[in-house]
Amino acid sequence: MNFRVAILTVSDKGARGEREDLSGLELEKLILSQGWEVVKRDLVADEADEIYQKLREYCDILKVDLVLTTGGTGLSPRDITPDVTLKLIEREAPGFAEAMRARSLQKTPHAMLSRAISGIRGSTLIVNLPGSPRGARENLEVILPALPHGLSKLRGSEEECAT
Repeated sequence: MNFRVAILTVSDKGARGEREDLSGLELEKLILSQGWEVVKRDLVADEADEIYQKLREYCDILKVDLVLTTGGTGLSPRDITPDVTLKLIEREAPGFAEAMRARSLQKTPHAMLSRAISGIRGSTLIVNLPGSPRGARENLEVILPALPHGLSKLRGSEEECAT
């Protein structure tokens, strides 16, 4: 099944042109390798209004199946991506973030510092990923096996969950 995806990188340095968006690029490569479509890829500063507007655009106007954010999920004062995401979603889907943290904890104790969340707005799933290219890729790889079925269910598929 072909899914439509938007990728949002949240980075002050990236928005100022001081850092290349390698995380967004890494996610785009992984999504394209699944045969899915990347509808839009943007980069914004760690500013609540900018993040909120992009997420709303992806969900309400572009109506993508999946939004992946990268960056802004830690404990720093400007790490606000999960907070903005919480204001926007209608229902949480905590299993994705739980699975990512559980797998990441096998590699580093810093995984417990992640405040990443996942949730649903309309028929769009939003998943917060870490800001590093490696962390973003590794975390997406954790949830990738469950995404096709989950996204199909959001589209209204009546396929059974058990296999």
